[in-house]
Amino acid sequence: MMITPIHRFRDIERKPEYLQPDKCVPPPSHSSLGTMWFIRDGCGIACAVVTWMLVFYADFVVLLVMLVPSRDYVYSVINGILFNTLAFLALASHFRAMLTDPGAVPKGNATKEFIESLQLKPGQVVYKCPKCCSIKPDRAHHCSVCKRCIRKMDHHCPWVNNCVGENNQKYFVLFTMYIALISLHALIMVGFHFLYCFEEDWTKCSSFSPPTTVILLILLCFEALLFLIFTSVMFGTQVHSICTDETGIERLKNQEPTWEKVSGWEGMKLAFGGNFSLSWLSPFSDLSCKKLPPARAMTVAPAETLSQEEIEQFLEQTVALQVSKY
Repeated sequence: MMITPIHRFRDIERKPEYLQPDKCVPPPSHSSLGTMWFIRDGCGIACAVVTWMLVFYADFVVLLVMLVPSRDYVYSVINGILFNTLAFLALASHFRAMLTDPGAVPKGNATKEFIESLQLKPGQVVYKCPKCCSIKPDRAHHCSVCKRCIRKMDHHCPWVNNCVGENNQKYFVLFTMYIALISLHALIMVGFHFLYCFEEDWTKCSSFSPPTTVILLILLCFEALLFLIFTSVMFGTQVHSICTDETGIERLKNQEPTWEKVSGWEGMKLAFGGNFSLSWLSPFSDLSCKKLPPARAMTVAPAETLSQEEIEQFLEQTVALQVSKY
């Protein structure tokens, strides 16, 4: 399939620096590539800490305000185990989404030596990000917070202090799903507990005073309702993106698909790392069995019809248009 000129230059940003590989700093040594992935962003770290604190608050109210004082031992045990299991899976999913490399492109590899090592044929060009000086794969986008190009980037989420990309989208989907489930579970238990307190003596339905009990339950109800709506929408959006094989950025830019889209079920298997199994629901399973189509790993794009002079002329004419998009 022939690639149109518009697609060929979709990632040129502000100025054609990709024609100047001498300005790039060589990539880091291999010894530094095995370090843990963590984004040092103050806002993202604060949002991640708040997320954990809200889950712990919900667990505190569920256990000490509603379940422990309950006279129904079976009800307390079943709901306590169910809520804490879902909360544990939610926090584990958040942990994996935050500390997993979302698909960062090697930084600074667009050097003259590396480009020469690709042994490009005459007329071939490579996409280069002028911000992180990396050779840009198809469907990769630069994140200003992570300061890296991310393969199949959907968006940067401050709640997980990380980008959502091809390597951690599964964990983000699980995080939103489990948070929605514990929010729904908490709302149902709050409703039953209010009915129980209205029918019984308020001093016996909780180990706290009646005013404190009411305030704690109302705050939990507000928190659960807010996050149920938010995470349900995010969960549906992510599943839709996976099934349509279109990221949030591509949908926002109304980008015409120039890649071969996969079917909805195939997209789910790619995102979750294999055929359907219980491992889909586990934040502890890896994506080692994930196989990407060849088109997604392509880093070199042939310029079948444009010469180098035509490329430079086209860049000069499109710089102003590209600036307006950013």
